[in-house]
Amino acid sequence: MKKRVLFVTLVVGVALFSCKKHNISPNLTPKEITLTAKSTQVITTSNAFGIDLFTKTAEKGSENLMLSPLSASTALTMLLNGCGGSTYTQLKATLNYPDDMTISEVNEAYKGLVSQLLSADPKVKMALANAIFYRNGFEVKAPFLSTMDREFNAHIQGLDFGSPSALTTINGWASSNTFGKIPEVLTEISGDAVMFLMNALYFKGDWSYQFDKSLTHDSPFYFDNGTAANVNTMQGEVGARFAYGDNYSAIELPYGRTNFTMVLIVPSETLASFYNGFTNETWESITSSLDGYPEFGTAEIYMPKFKFSYEKYLNDQLKSMGMVDAFEGSLANLSGIADAPIYVSFVKQNTFIDVNEEGTEAAAVTTIGIDYTASPGPKIFKVDKPFVFAIRERTTNTLMFIGQITDPR
Repeated sequence: MKKRVLFVTLVVGVALFSCKKHNISPNLTPKEITLTAKSTQVITTSNAFGIDLFTKTAEKGSENLMLSPLSASTALTMLLNGCGGSTYTQLKATLNYPDDMTISEVNEAYKGLVSQLLSADPKVKMALANAIFYRNGFEVKAPFLSTMDREFNAHIQGLDFGSPSALTTINGWASSNTFGKIPEVLTEISGDAVMFLMNALYFKGDWSYQFDKSLTHDSPFYFDNGTAANVNTMQGEVGARFAYGDNYSAIELPYGRTNFTMVLIVPSETLASFYNGFTNETWESITSSLDGYPEFGTAEIYMPKFKFSYEKYLNDQLKSMGMVDAFEGSLANLSGIADAPIYVSFVKQNTFIDVNEEGTEAAAVTTIGIDYTASPGPKIFKVDKPFVFAIRERTTNTLMFIGQITDPR
């Protein structure tokens, strides 16, 4: 198979591992994933939700950050199963699910997609787990727990929230299901807490085309404030695909057999100016252009190594997207979970990513806290400049992770 030769200079931050060059050509044909019409809709709406949540988080911060749209939408869909009235309507709209799609159809589409994602590529290690931890004595409705078990394969456990062992158990679950990359998601359990809905997502894969460690060197990285600094930069002649727009350049680097890839978007000007027009339509345009390439042509790529952890409470962002009543004790309708007066006290996400010459390791845990309403919840090319990165499954265009790098140091 001939490969188009393109020479570009790029500097990026990503996370996944890649194959070493050897005599036997690697299998670069992605596994076909079969989707129903409903599953396709769920992916599209989940991506739109993820892009909106990311831009609302990134536009007000200047630090390195990463979110997992797949993890957040999974945890919030679990919550959706327990909502009623306007709380249900608002959350469903926030997640962008079509009006005519029932919760049973959403659950079925999610279940079918996840099972196929987990087995898409044997060279990529991917794990997704769900859990519900509730306070001993708190009466959770049996149909809700049955749905969580049947449709989400959730680990369900009652705990003594007043005992230090509860915190150890919850954090231990997060650590175990992210292979130690996210060891802690809670530092305390409030006296009003009755339940935690959780999703953990883990990803580790080899680059389809490996970077040579001996070529890694310090190279300038130009910040949006006009300053610059030398950063540890990888270099290699690797397989890539490209897309260009009026205000960005984008590159896609594959993992394993190419089901999973990393997409790097480098704004022509600043990240802030790029976010002004960054929507799901922009994402669809970029990935459509990338998919127009029949193969990954060879290019000389420069990109920074990076590794960081991130934590973010998402209450304000979700409220601005329409999920309002769930956070208000006097308005929340979580009658599908319990008859007790409860509300969502917080939605937070912890993420981790490590990008180096071999590939990428990424993890996320989304935690939804549910409390009694007695008290309010907590308030909660050359890639040589700040850029956006994302990890997707390209045959379905499932957006798994998206983030920005403002300083790869």
